[in-house]
Amino acid sequence: MSSLLLFINQNFLIIIAILGALVIILVALGAFLFWQNRLISRRLNAFFQGRKARDLEEILAQQIKRQMKSEKEIKELFKSSRDLWKIALKSVQKIGIVRFNPFKDTGGDQSFAIALLDNSDSGLVISSLYSREGTRIYSKPIEKGKSKYQLSDEEKMAIEKARK
Repeated sequence: MSSLLLFINQNFLIIIAILGALVIILVALGAFLFWQNRLISRRLNAFFQGRKARDLEEILAQQIKRQMKSEKEIKELFKSSRDLWKIALKSVQKIGIVRFNPFKDTGGDQSFAIALLDNSDSGLVISSLYSREGTRIYSKPIEKGKSKYQLSDEEKMAIEKARK
């Protein structure tokens, strides 16, 4: 025991310095932990604010439900998009029109041929022939730019205009 007292007396200043350093480290550590706790509390309060959940587990369950609902809605949107794409491919996308005068005794290019084609160059060509006695209208189906019926030069021109 006396050797311990002798050691303390000889190294009193060193022991006081070490104890002081330990106190400073403990105060700094306490302050750090206090501010970390406040930061986490603020974040949790902000996270829970406006939510009816009592704890993190409920929030995760709500988030999973929202995620599943979003995935279902996204699948429905993709299906709708595919359906619309199929419809768009069959819709009239290309139009070509040629006005012409088929008869010498009429003027003004009152006659026309119009081609209405989809993405695969299928559709129809409509021709209107105007004369003084009346107007005649013809329609011919088109499959991939061709028709099983004979096409006039103007109808072929309308199809080519539509395809460009």
